[in-house]
Order: sequence, then structure tokens, then C-alpha cells
Amino acid sequence: MLPTRGNTIAVVSSFLDPEALASATGRLWTRVDVVASTASTNADLVDAARADAPGGRVLVTADQQAGRGRFERVWECPPDRAVALSALVRPRRPMAEWGWLSLLVGIAVVDGLQAAAGVDVGLKWPNDVLVGEKKICGILCEAVPSESGPAAVLGLGVNIALTRQELPVPTATSLRLEGSDASATDVVLAILAALQDHFLRWDAGGSLATDYSRRCSTVGQQVAVHVAENVTTIGRALGVDDAGCLIVQTGQGVRSFAAGDVVHLRKR
Repeated sequence: MLPTRGNTIAVVSSFLDPEALASATGRLWTRVDVVASTASTNADLVDAARADAPGGRVLVTADQQAGRGRFERVWECPPDRAVALSALVRPRRPMAEWGWLSLLVGIAVVDGLQAAAGVDVGLKWPNDVLVGEKKICGILCEAVPSESGPAAVLGLGVNIALTRQELPVPTATSLRLEGSDASATDVVLAILAALQDHFLRWDAGGSLATDYSRRCSTVGQQVAVHVAENVTTIGRALGVDDAGCLIVQTGQGVRSFAAGDVVHLRKR
């Protein structure tokens, strides 16, 4: 079920345009709901997926009160400063390949922000969306079991109008701070269009490895990959493979990493 509070297309401000967002339905998106506020768009669509809702539903808000990030970190910001968006999909590809979903969302966010806002944005592996070295978007994808088969909820939050004083950490940024006056509605529409294109291509069996590498600022850089406490590998990032793993040229040869925290050691 979608949240009962604000469960209409009406919103409390002009930050988002529900009628314009409803036009995003098409090849993949069957329903786009805009709510005035909710605790978590991801949690709402996880509940919908467990109740066997079909794929193609999208939930958007400009007032997410208890958003979640990796490691259950809480993500909060004032209303009408950022956009939280979650999309429910039911991929046909095997679940063993679903690790690509968060990378796929990253590609779509980069493309959407460049199209709508004209900012110079890139990816730090695996799915940090950055302007320079500052984070502008968080991504959280979740697999959901249901009676009709597994589903995935693709979640993201984009900082639109946060001021410097409102940033959660000094290493974050927003579109306004980067000089863009793009509307939240245009940003969401551009991201949904890119996400639709990339998801459908991936779901049909296509590879996104080249697309990802072209958008990834990690590629070509000297990096430190932290895979565990006191376990760090240093080398030059070469790209990603078809599984989405980071390929690194180290002093001991080429290695692939499926997970790990990456630090860029110097500019290319």
C-alpha cells in the first residue's frame, strides 16, 4: 500500500508538479504518485511489492522524513530542498545479476542531471553520484520477496535546493550550490526517462559495462580499495566488468572487486 497521508497527487507546495510527473508513464512506468510527505518512499514501495503490486510504480516526494541509506543510515533534510524517488520493478534477469541495479540507477541519475541541470556530474564506483568530489545523490536498491516473485525497489534522493548551511556533511552539495536553477520536476522527469531506457536495455539482456565506465570518474584514477578493516589494495582503476565489478591494475596484477569503499588518491 502507498502511504495514506498525502496519498493523492496534491502536494503542499509548487516544488513538484504532479500533473507533469504523471506524464512520465510509458513503456515502463505505469503510475507515478506524488505525495506531500512520507517516512520513506523505499519503505512504501517495499510494502507495495510484498503485497504483489505490479512493476512500473513510482513514488516521489519532496518531504521524506526518515529516508534510509546504506548500513541503515538515516537521511533527512528540510522539505522542498531535495527529491526522494523510488521505483518498483520486477526484473526478468536472474537475481544473481541484480547487483547491477544500483549501478544502473547511477547511470540514469548522471544522465538525468546532465540533461535537466547541465551540471558536470559523474560516478564514483559503485554508485556515488558526485559533482567534483561532492555527493549530490544517494542511491539505495532493495530486493523484495513476494508471492508473485521477487521485485526490486530502486531508490534515490537528489539534493536540489539545499543551502550550504543545510548540507548534512561538508562533502555534499546541491544543484543550487552548483549554479543550476533546474526545477525538481524537470530533474525527476529526466531521471525517470533515463532510468526507463537503461533498465529496459539491461532487463532485455544488454550490457551496461561500457556505459557505466564512460560515466565513472573512478576509471583511470589511482585508487585505494578498502575491502575490510586493515585490508586495502592500491592500484589504477581500469573500468568495470560485465558483473559490475571494479577492475584494478595493482602491483601484483589485475584484480576485480565486487564490493569495497573506494578512495580517489589523485586526479587523472
